[in-house]
Order: sequence, then structure tokens, then C-alpha cells
Amino acid sequence: MADGSALPPPRGINGGESGYESGVSSERAEQPPSRLETTGNNGVEQQQQQEDQEQEQSKLSKNQLRKLKRKAQWEEAREERKHKRREKRHERAARRRSEKETLLADAAAAGLDPATVLPAKPKPVAGTRVPVALILDCDFEEYMRENELISLASQVTRCYSDNRRSPVQTHLYISSYKGKLRERFETTLKSQHVHWKGVKLVEGDYVEAARDAAEAMRGPHGGEVIDVLKGDDGKPALRRDETDPTPQAEPEPEPEPEPTEEELKSIVYLSAESPNTLDRLEPNTNYIIGGLVDRNREKGLCHRRARERGIRTAKLPIGEYLQMASRRVLATNHVVEIMLKWLELGDWGKAFLEVIPKRKGGVLKGTATSEAGDASIADADDSRFDEEADEDIDARHTLTEGVQPAMEPANGAGGVQKTTATDSWPIKKS
Repeated sequence: MADGSALPPPRGINGGESGYESGVSSERAEQPPSRLETTGNNGVEQQQQQEDQEQEQSKLSKNQLRKLKRKAQWEEAREERKHKRREKRHERAARRRSEKETLLADAAAAGLDPATVLPAKPKPVAGTRVPVALILDCDFEEYMRENELISLASQVTRCYSDNRRSPVQTHLYISSYKGKLRERFETTLKSQHVHWKGVKLVEGDYVEAARDAAEAMRGPHGGEVIDVLKGDDGKPALRRDETDPTPQAEPEPEPEPEPTEEELKSIVYLSAESPNTLDRLEPNTNYIIGGLVDRNREKGLCHRRARERGIRTAKLPIGEYLQMASRRVLATNHVVEIMLKWLELGDWGKAFLEVIPKRKGGVLKGTATSEAGDASIADADDSRFDEEADEDIDARHTLTEGVQPAMEPANGAGGVQKTTATDSWPIKKS
């Protein structure tokens, strides 16, 4: 200091090592980090997540907790169910082999030709395609639960199978093919739909599918206008219910400008709440069938949606032909099969009796018996409609086994027409 030279500043005052600027002492700065600091925020986050889960569970009702428990038990027993189904198939196959061997042995003992005792295999019949489009509107994902989406996928599969096996085949479309329905077909059902023929899966809505179908019906593979489609009696295909309108039908809103007038003429949305009755099908017409499985929670939803877009609506004439013991709302595949039967038979009463499941207990109006015997639907086999069989049907693809190719699919049927980018989420079976 005697020479007057300036003393060096204290360490840390002007950004040195003491940490004064941050307000942290050098002693604390040199201390090793605590356990919480070494682990970062992981421990806090895990604890918070656990607390959130416990809080969420505490909010669940007893009914919801029971459902979650049943769902977990269902998932745990999945392999056991598969094993039981496999055993049943093997038992059926063994029983058929035993019956066949018995028939052959009896025929040999009697000196008969085995070909005369064995049942003849049905010969595949090439179906006649007609210029009628059936479009399944699957844009109801937000209204359905997981088990209902599973049922919808099975119903779509049934619709395809029924159309392929029918002597009279329509142009079949699945619209709004996206989201969880698409995810289920591409994962759980192992993309079986890519081998389907005579059907088109469209990501767009039913109006877009109708545009495509209208073009296909005008094309070289549009189909033949069979007698039941000609409508020679001069009566309109749709009839307004003047005397007995549907009680559930709501006031119809003013139609919106979309779609165009020309498109409106060729689209009919089938709805049980419609004030119009469908007397016959028309050529070059698109019939929309709501792909909604909701146990009747959303009554009138399809009808409201159609009228908001200015689409004509109609209901099947069930009440005019049958006395029903239960509600008249039918599943998607029921409606498709009824319309296919009408195209084949030209008679609504016969079509209803052959299709509507026996549990609905319908009887033809004005008659106690038909020419074939009891006219009650109680004699009809409705094993196709058992919901508990959905998983088995999906897993084995039984509905598409033995289906013979029919006509050349129009416009690349079997593929997916990508019109909009969509996201999809996996769906778990419940």
C-alpha cells in the first residue's frame, strides 16, 4: 500500500466467484446438491401423478368402479374365451366328420352310391347388381361407447357379407370410415376389409359417398334395373303419412343450401322418426343407413342430422305389415338385409319375416298363419344378431368365409378413398 497501488477488488463484487450478484453465498454455492436437486423434478412429478390418480379414483362412483373391474376381468379372461371357442369349433368339426362317416357306412352297407346320401353343396350363384346404393353413415363415434363401436364393426361386416351373398346386390358404401372404427378394422380385425369386393370405404361423409355412388351407378358396371325397381304402377316411392304421422317426428327445419338440389333428389336417409314411408326402392338412388349403436339413447339423431342438411327422409313400412311386440328400431345390418330381401322378393312382409329377429315377436297383420305355416317371427333364426358373438365373429372372419366373387367392383371397390386427413386412436375391447 505504501507505493499507492490500488488494492485488488474483493472476489465476487464485480461478477467474481462469490456469487453476490445472485444473492447466494460462496459457502452455499460450494455445498453439494440435495437429494431433491439431484433427482430433479422426477420425484415430485411421480408423487403428483400418484396423488392425481388417487384423487381421480376417489371421484369415480361405485358403479364406474364396478365397470372398470368388470372390464379388467374381461381382458384377463380373453385367452380363456379364445380357447373355449377353439374347442367348440373342433367339437363341431368332429361331430360333422362323425355324421359323414356314419352316412357313408350306412350307404356302403345298403349298397348305395355315397353321392346320393351326402347333402349336395350349394352352388354359388352370381348375384345381379342393381343401380341402388346403400351407404352406411358411420359418423357417430362421439355418441358411442367402446363396446358399441365393437358391435358397429361387426354389423358393418355383416352388411358386407349379406350383400355379397344376396342374389340381388347393391352398391355398398361405408362413409366416415375413420377414427376408432377404422383403427379396429386395421388392427383387431387384421385388415380383413382390404380383401372385400363390391364395397367402398370412404373417409368423407355420406353426401360425398353418394356423389361417388351416383357416378358408379351411371357407369358400365352400374347394374340392371330389375322389375321391382321399375315402378310401373305410377305411384311415388315415398309416401307422406298424412293420417298417422310418426309421433316421434319433430318439426322439420328449413333445409340448408348444402348439398346441391340435384344431389338432394338422389339421397334418402332412412329413419324411424321420418313422416314419410318408403313403399319401394328406386334406381339410381342412394339410401343412407345410420351406423349408430347407442341402445336408443339418441332418439331421432339421424333424422335431425338429415333434415339439417336438407336430405329427404323415409322409414321402412314395418308398422303396415307387422304387429311388433317390441320397439321397431332395427340394427344397421337388419335394415340392409331387409332392403336386400325386398329387392329379391319384391314383398315387404316376406322381407320383414325373413330378417327381423325372433325376439321382437312380430306377426303379419291380418293373418295368423302364412302359406308356409306360422307367420310369427318367433320361428326365425336370429343367432346372427347375438351381440355376445361379436368378438367371435370378428376374430374368425366367419362372415366372409366361402363368399364367392360376384361382379367386378366399380371404381376400385375394396379400397379406401382418402379425402381428408384423420387421426385415429386404438380401441380396446370391453
